[in-house]
Formats: sequence, C-alpha cells, structure tokens
Amino acid sequence: MLEAEEEAVIVTTPRLILREFVEEDCQAVLEYQSDPRYLRYYTWTTRTELDVRSFVQQFLDWQREEPRLRHQLAVVLASCNRLIGNCGIRLAQEGAREAELGYEISPAYWSHGYATEAAEAMLRFAFEDLGLHRVWGHCVADNLASWRVMEKLGMRCEGRLRENRWFKGRWWDTMVCAVLEDEWRQSAACVPHRLEDNP
Repeated sequence: MLEAEEEAVIVTTPRLILREFVEEDCQAVLEYQSDPRYLRYYTWTTRTELDVRSFVQQFLDWQREEPRLRHQLAVVLASCNRLIGNCGIRLAQEGAREAELGYEISPAYWSHGYATEAAEAMLRFAFEDLGLHRVWGHCVADNLASWRVMEKLGMRCEGRLRENRWFKGRWWDTMVCAVLEDEWRQSAACVPHRLEDNP
C-alpha cells in the first residue's frame, strides 16, 4: 500500500513500513553496517559515523531531486518502529522505463523474509506507481541469500559477470537479474506469497 504525505513516499506491508529517511536514522544504520556479516560482501572493511552520515545524506538529497529519480526508503518493523535496513528503486535518468532495485537488511534480522517483503513492495511501487517496464538488480555471486531474494521476486538471471569487481584482496563475480512488467504481473497474480520461506 502506497501513501503520499506532502510528496513523501510511504509503502506499507503486513510487517514493514518503508518510509523516507531522516537524519536521525544514522545511528540505527551505523549499528547494522558495522556488523562483520554485513561487511562481508562490500568493499568497506569498517564503517564510521562520518561514513554513515554521508550514506544517509545521499538518500536525503535524492528526496529533493526534481524530478525525483531515486526512492531509497528506510525499512522499519511495524511492530516496534525499529529501522532494520533500506530498500529502493533507482532510475538512471528522467523518462527511463527501467530502474535498479537495491536492498539491505540488518544481519540481526536475516532469515525472516524481510528483504523479500520489502523488495516485493518496491517492485509493486515500480510497476504500478512509476509505470516502469523493467527492474534489474545485481549482487556478488557469493552472496547466495541476496541472489535467492531476487529469484523469489521472479527476477531472471541475465548473466554472470566474471571477476568484474576487485576488493578485499580478490576478484568477485557479479550476478545480474531482472524482471519485466508482464512477468511480474503474472507472478504477482498467480504465485502465493509465503514470507516464512523467504530469506
């Protein structure tokens, strides 16, 4: 369910509220981004308060874009109002009919289906509210949990980029997946959602 409050975007699901970021979210983001499990598949080895303030600031800046091209929202547990990650849709340019999906969830809340639930909501926003034709995403190939989320969303693997990223002393492959609007509409209409089975 999508709501607009003075141009702010709020997307709700059975267990989550996806809302605009505010400056006060920095501490919660720092907490989960400092977890070694989170850092495993990122170029970063540590995260500082300054790093996270810059990270959150980009989302605040995106809220003021005109026209707005990127909607990266805070993922909040509805039951306790706790920020546990972020999820969003990002267009490369005005008038684009495709966008990138990006998501991350605090390791403390992995294996509960929150990434899939949030990303499903953002796909609905992308296709129904933004009128997009294609949504794509990517992840480090070793990050099997992220890859499974994209599969559960009905995204098809379009390719494996071999050793295209270098960080932490080694080369990493990247998986690229995408879903088209008509594919999403068919899966959304025909496939029952079983959140308890999702990573």
